[in-house]
Amino acid sequence: MKTTFLKSMMPFAVVAILGISGAFLTTSMQNASKEAATKQGYIDGPQGPCSVPVSCNTTPNPICQANGVQAFGKDNNCSEVLYRP
Repeated sequence: MKTTFLKSMMPFAVVAILGISGAFLTTSMQNASKEAATKQGYIDGPQGPCSVPVSCNTTPNPICQANGVQAFGKDNNCSEVLYRP
């Protein structure tokens, strides 16, 4: 009785385990891509405001700076706050 019950439930258990592990792997891959969200920032230069490109990030860290000047993203008329990569 026990062996027939186990044999009939084994395929469902395998599918459930694969489904749960796949869900966790998908979630962890999505988090990894969000963490590496680099974005181009800009500082004021001789050519005008937001003319010198700087590598920044969107993940909250210390503020992105270059040469002691805060870098901004070009969204909202060069006022988007960016962070250090």
